[in-house]
Amino acid sequence: MTLSMYQASVPLFTRMLTNLAAILAKAESHAAARKIDPAVFLGSRLFPDMLPLTRQVQLAADFAKNTTARLAGVEIVKFSDEETSLPELQQRIAKTLDYVKGFKASQIDGSEGREITLPIGADSLTFKGQDFLLHFGLPNFYFHVTTAYDILRHLGVEIGKRDFLGPR
Repeated sequence: MTLSMYQASVPLFTRMLTNLAAILAKAESHAAARKIDPAVFLGSRLFPDMLPLTRQVQLAADFAKNTTARLAGVEIVKFSDEETSLPELQQRIAKTLDYVKGFKASQIDGSEGREITLPIGADSLTFKGQDFLLHFGLPNFYFHVTTAYDILRHLGVEIGKRDFLGPR
């Protein structure tokens, strides 16, 4: 049996965004139990030149929705980057999940050869759909989910690999 473009994208985005939401819920509980201002988490980063937690979550959501939209050949929906709390980041994830889950397999399957061009500053990158998904969309998505996880783990939130991977 072959793996379709839909199977290689939407279910992965859905699972990992759901796991990220659960990790953020644990962070919120951790902050409340230890009387830590959640804003400390939101602005935290692993290294000074890296983006903070808030931006990692926003970018994870963006890569999920934008990759899905590009594979489907539809215009990208823009979300404003205005989240300033853990509940607002949860809403961002929920909105992204609703959007990504709204795509049907028939919209994405067959996109392996679709030409996808990304504007990158004054330049652009052009991919075929399969290469875009496997070598750009998914790696960037996982990078930002992993970095969000790592920031929270570094701050002492009691999460582990099972939280990252989620329930079977």
